[in-house]
Amino acid sequence: MNALEKINSPADLRALPIDRLPVVAQQLRDFLIENISRTGGHLASSLGTVELTLALHYCYDTPTDKIVWDVGHQAYPHKIITGRRERFPTIRQYGGLSGFPRISESPYDCFSVGHASTSISAALGLAIGRDLLGEKHSVVAVIGDGSMSGGLAFEGLNNLGSSSTDMTVVLNDNEMSISKNVGAMSRYFNRMITDKRYNKLKDYVWEFLGDRSTIGKGLRTLIKTVDDGLKHVVIPGKLFEDMGLRYFGPINGHNMADMIEVFRSIRENSKGPVLVHVVTKKGKGYQHAEDNSTKFHGVSKFTPETGAVIKAATPVAPSYSSVFGSAMVELGRTNEKIVAITAAMPDGTGLTDFRDAYPDRFFDVGIAEGHAVTFAAGLAQKGLRPVVAVYSSFLQRAYDQIMQDVALDNLNVVFCIDRAGLVGDDGPTHHGNFDVSYLNTVPGAVIMAPIDEKTLRDMLFTAVNYNGGPVFIRYPRGSAPADPGNREFETVEIAAPKLIKRGTQAALLPLGDMYEDAVQVRELLSAQGISAALIDVRFAKPLNVDFYKKLFVKYRLVATFENNTLAGGFGSSVQCLAAQIGGGKTKLINFGLPDRFIQHGDVATLKKEVGLGAEDMAKSIAAALGGNVR
Repeated sequence: MNALEKINSPADLRALPIDRLPVVAQQLRDFLIENISRTGGHLASSLGTVELTLALHYCYDTPTDKIVWDVGHQAYPHKIITGRRERFPTIRQYGGLSGFPRISESPYDCFSVGHASTSISAALGLAIGRDLLGEKHSVVAVIGDGSMSGGLAFEGLNNLGSSSTDMTVVLNDNEMSISKNVGAMSRYFNRMITDKRYNKLKDYVWEFLGDRSTIGKGLRTLIKTVDDGLKHVVIPGKLFEDMGLRYFGPINGHNMADMIEVFRSIRENSKGPVLVHVVTKKGKGYQHAEDNSTKFHGVSKFTPETGAVIKAATPVAPSYSSVFGSAMVELGRTNEKIVAITAAMPDGTGLTDFRDAYPDRFFDVGIAEGHAVTFAAGLAQKGLRPVVAVYSSFLQRAYDQIMQDVALDNLNVVFCIDRAGLVGDDGPTHHGNFDVSYLNTVPGAVIMAPIDEKTLRDMLFTAVNYNGGPVFIRYPRGSAPADPGNREFETVEIAAPKLIKRGTQAALLPLGDMYEDAVQVRELLSAQGISAALIDVRFAKPLNVDFYKKLFVKYRLVATFENNTLAGGFGSSVQCLAAQIGGGKTKLINFGLPDRFIQHGDVATLKKEVGLGAEDMAKSIAAALGGNVR
């Protein structure tokens, strides 16, 4: 009998005897592997949280009790047992389930999340809100040890520790990064400090001594000192206790009986802030994922029996990430001032080869984007040339550091912004559709966008040799069109667009990866007898005033294309420039992303949905020129 198929809510799970839970755990793992092998997704982290998820929902009365997941890629088991099992095969597909917790998707998702280190702050807000409203329910934040490298996590802990609110933090340590102390001794301490008879006796003795003159108070101080010293030796969570949280752990995160004993005791007896340290293994129960958790962290379709990723039928060009990584290695060979910085993403950003070639000049700062930027500013102040490789949506978290620590003193820091524009299956938390807009406000910034492999290499070469302040190079997820031309690095002239194809009636101005879309638009217009020039603008900022003046004189229509929100983007800058210098009778059309969050799905489908399909854009241009595109 498949027990998992009978679980349509945590209430169904709680109706089972404890000895049935291991069966559910195994079936849940099999279900995960079977489905993610077909759709792709975050597998290793979710396999590691199977028992933890079951134990939490078994002990807490969700959705009345609140569980806040950090990042969200560890929450697939949570989705499956909270009424979304039948829809799970649609995960990360257009119109299907999100790959992350979303408030709009389920009452069991009490906070929408995609980025790291947010759970403690969010859960504390829920807990304090509960207290102010006079409600009675539990609040739990589940945070991975990797997310604890983010400053926001410690800001939340600091605030939580200074409060007296009832809230539990579950630290999911899946890399043994805090302690390997899992065994009989830790189980003994957990049973001791969760036993209510022990706690009652301890509180009584403590109060008794406090009432006994100077000697009693002296004994209190001595006991506290000895107790603290002992905890420093045998309890790895003394740091958290010093911050004001009661610590339980480490606990084997794959032993449901132990976790259920602790969670039940905390829910029923503990008051104030609590931290439970559980130790899990990424990829647990699937050998291929256990052996290579990085590969199976976020994996595309694969064969379950072998773990082999199913590759595309036809060879694809190298990704922009790999082109960037290779160029960094080449440039690092001749320029020893180049240093590379990533925020826990050496693989995703393509920096692994640079790390291996120049380990002394490679820095992974953990999930700490703000620190990465200010750290880079310090390196630049010493005359080094830091290159910060980061995903577009992650860079949003460091806007203040970009503005105050880099741009204010015009420091020479290079930002290589991966996953710019729509990224597809990961959805609104990961779409990089705002970077041009918020970086446009940075004084002195240079914002470039390549259209192919060669252009990215040359832009990177230009950026690391540029001495005028911060440079931002944005490029999309996916393949970089190959350029079989000269492999030598060449300097790109700042703010100088490049004419690709001549035309007489309209000028098409694509930024970066919208170039191929503009090529299709030009072909459709040409079929209708409309002559359009094609220009690789290369720069979103600064704009070449003389160049645009000539455009506004020469063409009846100028159309901009960008994989970025229209609000404050490249097209908006062109509109502002036209207003300043006079655009004459030239019509301006801006194609870009709408002023809203865009859901997950394949990029081609999403572009059509928001009006960025080539046919729709060609029709708009033809109509503005008084023609038609069939």
